[in-house]
Amino acid sequence: MTTQSLMHVQTNRDGVCSRRSFLRTAAVGAAGGLGFNFIDLLAANAQELRRRQMSCILLFMNGGPSQFETFDPKPGHTNGGPTTAIQTAVNGTRIASPWTNVAREMNDITLVRSMTNREGEHQRATYFMKTGYLPVGGVRFPSIGALVASEIGPRDFDLPHFVSVGGRGFGGGVGSGFLGMQFTPFIVGDANQMPANVQLPADTNAARFTRRLNLMEDLERDFAEAGGQARVTDHRALVNGAASMVRSPRIEAFDLARETAATRDRYGRNGFGQGCLLARRLVEAGVTFVEVGLGGWDTHQNNFDSTTRLGTQADAGFANLVRDLRERGRLDRTLIIWTGEFGRTPRINANNGRDHYPAAFSIALAGGGVRGGRVHGATDAGGSSVTNGRVTVPDLMCTVCHAMGIDPRKENQTPIGRPIRIVDGGQYVRDLF
Repeated sequence: MTTQSLMHVQTNRDGVCSRRSFLRTAAVGAAGGLGFNFIDLLAANAQELRRRQMSCILLFMNGGPSQFETFDPKPGHTNGGPTTAIQTAVNGTRIASPWTNVAREMNDITLVRSMTNREGEHQRATYFMKTGYLPVGGVRFPSIGALVASEIGPRDFDLPHFVSVGGRGFGGGVGSGFLGMQFTPFIVGDANQMPANVQLPADTNAARFTRRLNLMEDLERDFAEAGGQARVTDHRALVNGAASMVRSPRIEAFDLARETAATRDRYGRNGFGQGCLLARRLVEAGVTFVEVGLGGWDTHQNNFDSTTRLGTQADAGFANLVRDLRERGRLDRTLIIWTGEFGRTPRINANNGRDHYPAAFSIALAGGGVRGGRVHGATDAGGSSVTNGRVTVPDLMCTVCHAMGIDPRKENQTPIGRPIRIVDGGQYVRDLF
């Protein structure tokens, strides 16, 4: 395909061709015998996505938040309990009462009330939600964060491509899997503190630091030649990433002290709120994927008091993240996903709590090309089953890939040469875009 023919590819307002336009142009080029190089065009489009600095923020509610006390309340029904519903900025869309800030931002948020996960155990459900695969022996599947970072993260970036902030939940950390150490999440335990050891020691200048790195490479070379190449590769990925961070002027993105007190108050002076503020700063600095966790949603007991407390924390962080990214011109290029591993039972148990319920629950999406102000799918009057618009975990994974411009059917190779698709099955939810 010639340069002139590439100029006829239709692009969006950011200058990136749609998948449909891209494939149509590819087909024309192939049929016309124009020397079309499909791989080259794929690489060119990936480079354009990296230039745009697309990013994704996953707000993960560890433990499984109740849909009844978040985004699918059922006031007046026995299953709804004492939870009341409030009107949002979108006429006719109501959510649970603690979520007052999110209600004001609903024009930029879409609710999916028809999510389903076939796993009801915390670790397996979390693993499935974050990778699109069930755990099996012999394969460590990468998380969606590692996959997005590996596909569209800029190759010459000097901060981690994938940052995880806050609690890691029942499933522990779902990391880079077989993609390797380069895309392992960088863990930030407390958003209020700068990461440890990100400055050179007082007695070490840049030249001395570089000499030490070179000496380490010399020592590792002997070990690699003796059969330890795989371990050396992973170790160098860690060391090189850490060295880049130490020398990067972008490291200040981790410093929340640079924000005004009023801004920090707006997000909420708690771990999750400050984590959302840090996520905003990181994607603005060019980080591709940020996960912020909030635990405590496993409300088998005292569900209503717990979800009120947790909802108040999550509400301010989520809403102000959406608001600030919109006002700072970054929301269109940042997909925000609010979810847990599953929902809670319609029936209220004897301990005034709700138990695990993967059959029907709610998630929320904003930015990244998702049309806000809408509700996709529904549950019945008692919240027991999905009545329309069912969305599976592979569907959600495909939807994230669509927003990020990633081919979900692309195959990555494990270290033993086994091809693994980014997503096995599912279709992206067209109604969301």
